[in-house]
Amino acid sequence: MKIATAQFTCAPVDISANVRQMADLAAAARGQGAELVVFPELALTGYELEALLARRDLWVQADDPRLDSVRSSGVVSVVNCATDTGGERPAVETLVFAPDGELITSYRKQHLFKHEQDVFVAGRHDGRFEFGGLRFALATCFDNHFSELVSRGAADGCQVHLASSLYGTGGGAEELAAVYPGIAKDCNMHVVVANHVGPAGAWTGCGRSALWAPGGALLAQADAETPMVVIAEVGWSTAWISS
Repeated sequence: MKIATAQFTCAPVDISANVRQMADLAAAARGQGAELVVFPELALTGYELEALLARRDLWVQADDPRLDSVRSSGVVSVVNCATDTGGERPAVETLVFAPDGELITSYRKQHLFKHEQDVFVAGRHDGRFEFGGLRFALATCFDNHFSELVSRGAADGCQVHLASSLYGTGGGAEELAAVYPGIAKDCNMHVVVANHVGPAGAWTGCGRSALWAPGGALLAQADAETPMVVIAEVGWSTAWISS
């Protein structure tokens, strides 16, 4: 199976503009044979924490019509966003849509970073799904720093670990380069990370979205500056990049 990771620069608090970018990237991935695409953390709005706490119109549900063009992309779309919990705070949630637009599963970020704890509600359950004969595990950014969470996916028979993330310039690039191949090595899974590139709230995403093989070998990686999709064939060494 060919899997894509997509990085782009989010338009701050502009769901419509970001959905258009995501639909274009999904179409590019599908055009090159990818069956699944992963997007960065809070891809619908950008990493705009103050706005997400103050504005309920930025919280979505899986059936939100604003997501129609992503749901109709014809590939499995792994979309991380702020979702309505029915309470005073949203969750950082990953919605996984099938090629026909139906919701396959969802996952709420369990390990909130320190500045996120006053904005979001933490999740309590792991995320798993199956597609195309493969079993997938889900995690979001800081989640991936907790070995007990990622190892549960491997123990549950997952072959691919999918992560929506935000790592910034500076130390973030080194952190990304250490954490994710480490998961691939320690858990013997394919690992896919989608990161922001360019301005992302108070940070600047360092790009470098990538895919690793079990054991930690790098299959493909985006650059540090360009919105693009990166595609690799799970189980094979073939990989390529499309801007």
